[in-house]
Amino acid sequence: MCILDSGLLFSQDNRTTMEEFEDSRASKKTKTIYVSTVISISLVLLMVGLLGLIIVHGRNLSNYVKENIVLNVIINEGTNEVDILALQKQIESNEYVKSTQYISKELAARNLTQDLGEDFIKFLGFNPLLSSIDVYLKADYANNESIAILSQKLQSNPLINEVRYQKSLVDMINQNIRTISLVIFGFGAVLLIIAVGLINNTIRLAIYSQRFLIKSMQLVGATKGFIRRPFILYGVLHGLIAGLIAIILLILTLYLAQQQIPELVILRNYFEFGLVFILVIGVGILISCLSTYFAVTKYLKLKVYDLYR
Repeated sequence: MCILDSGLLFSQDNRTTMEEFEDSRASKKTKTIYVSTVISISLVLLMVGLLGLIIVHGRNLSNYVKENIVLNVIINEGTNEVDILALQKQIESNEYVKSTQYISKELAARNLTQDLGEDFIKFLGFNPLLSSIDVYLKADYANNESIAILSQKLQSNPLINEVRYQKSLVDMINQNIRTISLVIFGFGAVLLIIAVGLINNTIRLAIYSQRFLIKSMQLVGATKGFIRRPFILYGVLHGLIAGLIAIILLILTLYLAQQQIPELVILRNYFEFGLVFILVIGVGILISCLSTYFAVTKYLKLKVYDLYR
């Protein structure tokens, strides 16, 4: 009797040990799946974030180039400097104008002497240059239509002799910017579709490993909403963690890029970078939740024998 009891106890202990071993293996497998899911999503979100930063930098570069298009407003000879400064303030008040710079006859002569490498005034015996005001436009108005309107308005002023700008250069800049923008947005749309597909497939594979647990919960009477809830919460958590990892990698990428190309500092805009980071987290959470919802729903609708296919 004692031998039988000992055998039963040994058998129960052995069964308990085996169950604990199986539970441990299942737990490790689940954790491995979740870790690989988060890493996969974070890498995809990194690509989305890089695209967002390219778009932000491209837009800022476009604005920088447009806002450095200059209109030379040539002032009539003999105009009083007080009147020129008053005219400068009047021009700056125009909604098209971002900033202006007054170039006196003397300053224009010094600049030209530096460019030529010799004093042309000594050769000519007088300074033939006129005073001028360099006008820089806001990016939204740096096009030939807006410039023509502003130029016509300025030329009606009796103090102004002429308004000069390179019409062909303005056309070329705007045309190239439009072409580049279309290419970037087209590439972005394709990349976003690929990102959604990759995240969706990654999550579906993770849910696939839990299909028997989902069906077991359903068979014991759990409602669909009750079954979906923990998986969707995990989806939110995975999307959030993956988004934060992607943001850290993006910040590191920005730092390295600015170390290699210091000129990128002029295109830096922390507000827009923040919007990109929020977008990355939002995309990660949204796609993770939707993919998890549809994947769990799929296995809730399957019959038991279909789970083995």
